[in-house]
Amino acid sequence: MRVSKKAQFIMDELEILFPDADCELNFTNTWELLVAVMLSAQTTDKHVNSVTKHLFKKYPDAESYLLVPLDELENDLRSIGLYRNKSANLQKTAKIIVEQYHNVVPSDHKALVALPGVGQKTANVVQSVGFGIPAFAVDTHVHRVSKRLGLVKETADVKETEAALCKKFPRDSWIRLHHQFIFFGRYLCKAQRPNCAVCPFQNICTYYKKK
Repeated sequence: MRVSKKAQFIMDELEILFPDADCELNFTNTWELLVAVMLSAQTTDKHVNSVTKHLFKKYPDAESYLLVPLDELENDLRSIGLYRNKSANLQKTAKIIVEQYHNVVPSDHKALVALPGVGQKTANVVQSVGFGIPAFAVDTHVHRVSKRLGLVKETADVKETEAALCKKFPRDSWIRLHHQFIFFGRYLCKAQRPNCAVCPFQNICTYYKKK
């Protein structure tokens, strides 16, 4: 595909800023990755990692989540936001993984989004991080950064942002860029008090221009 000068500039600068950007969730297999991403909604990766450190020892596979009462799983996840919904969805998803997929997390996007508690973003993360399938997962960081860099309109929703990013950047860059966008939004272009002084995107940033 033909990449615009602006898109290439963004890719080049993010590579300089975050050459080692990668998924910050801890996991050892695709099931653990799926669980971690499901738990990460409205919760920091750091907090999820602190919970899954013990959770993955107690529940080593999908089937183990079905062997305890729901209230026990809820207690294990009590410190995580939306823990009741997440606990219920984890058990429902585990049941499907065990019964329909023989304990193997599917790589197919339609199969993933059909799982309880798994939306577009979670499915994209599992596909890209777990299976190496190009996808551009849009979380709050990616969504915010895309608007500030003028890649999408201020009124764009998450689906529109994902479509725009996939159109503007080469498919083989999506997985790496996804992590670099997250790092940029998490550590430099923060929602509150972004570090504009050291940002290389001042000339194209809508936030900086308004500021």
